[in-house]
Amino acid sequence: MTGFDLLPKLIVKARHSKGWLRILNFMMGRIIPFNRPHGFRIIELGEERVATCASYRRSNHNHIRGIHACAIATVAEFSAGLLLLSRLDPARYRLIMSNLEVEYMYQAKLDIIAETGLSHTVLQEKVVQPLKTQEACSIVMETQVSDKAGNKVACAHTTWQIKRWDKVRTRIK
Repeated sequence: MTGFDLLPKLIVKARHSKGWLRILNFMMGRIIPFNRPHGFRIIELGEERVATCASYRRSNHNHIRGIHACAIATVAEFSAGLLLLSRLDPARYRLIMSNLEVEYMYQAKLDIIAETGLSHTVLQEKVVQPLKTQEACSIVMETQVSDKAGNKVACAHTTWQIKRWDKVRTRIK
């Protein structure tokens, strides 16, 4: 059993409990080891909205002591991907980011929060229904990134390819 197999149950529990949210944050650092040194964490996990945070700390700094553009992009990707994982069973569907576009607007010198939303209607129209007749589908997720003071830092658009695992040809067993 992998960490991804535990995600659906952990996510349901973390939506209603700060203790389970702490456990989920711990697990995400193990499931996605690249993110661990950056200290990304989930701060809100709703049915249709996720908010994640990247701290203003040295491991996230650029050469002028702001949060690095790549850290901003990665926490935005994390937020969007987590929202999709919370809505689609990772045991049934493979999610892979195929494109990332980020528009930067403000230098982040405080903790940042990445917020992503996905309504039930859009999920049905863009993912669930197409996967009934197609092998794969794509969805573009928008994530707004702001600092703790409310300054808009960036807007990221991540494109995700979603495919049922039984249709994936490169799966590692």
